[in-house]
Amino acid sequence: MNGRNGKLTLSMIVKNEGGRYLRRALEAHREWIDEAVIIDDGSTDDTTDICEQALAGIPLRLIRNPQSRFANEVVLRKQQWDETVGTDPEWILNLDGDEIMESGFGGQIGGIMEGGYDAIYFRLYDMWSETHYREDVYWKAHQMYRPFLIRYKPGLAYEWKETPQHCGRFPLTIGTFSYWCHPARVKHFGWARREDRQAKVDRYLALDPGARFGWQEQYDSILDEHPHLVEWEE
Repeated sequence: MNGRNGKLTLSMIVKNEGGRYLRRALEAHREWIDEAVIIDDGSTDDTTDICEQALAGIPLRLIRNPQSRFANEVVLRKQQWDETVGTDPEWILNLDGDEIMESGFGGQIGGIMEGGYDAIYFRLYDMWSETHYREDVYWKAHQMYRPFLIRYKPGLAYEWKETPQHCGRFPLTIGTFSYWCHPARVKHFGWARREDRQAKVDRYLALDPGARFGWQEQYDSILDEHPHLVEWEE
């Protein structure tokens, strides 16, 4: 178990990640996870092949949804949760296929899991290129901490934010857990290419018209031609 106490399970939802960041993310994370649970949400490309290839030799539970459930995200997140806790995890690291922990994180994970806390919060940086992240009034996720890693507690009644979009990646119940705001950072590459930004604009227009569950001004800012960018430093 990677020379430390406790089993670490990577939990992930993916869809049509071929040619994007999934292989890179899995190859980075495989060095320090013990198993993985991945929901493929209706991919039509080689996403599942990438999962199997990049995680060869690591226990993998790969669930293939024949049709996407993302239009009602809370249903999809509940599926992810149920499949993950069904493997009897000790710790759950919940990342998307375009999120990568910064280099050096693997050397810190043992101390984190032995630190006595039940939820670990990190900062997420929205990368607008391979080398720069965005920072302005609409894009400042990295100025706050959010949960990515939790200790699973069997027997609790886990409750969710019951909204079809922006429901959170974990149940609301983890808000009661003791937590540590850790300095390790998460690089989010979902906005790093213009074609990805355009695809997200199109998706939000289709799934959240009127920004009932999001922030309209932020949606409108996605395609800004001259955003304020800051260079990433390790």
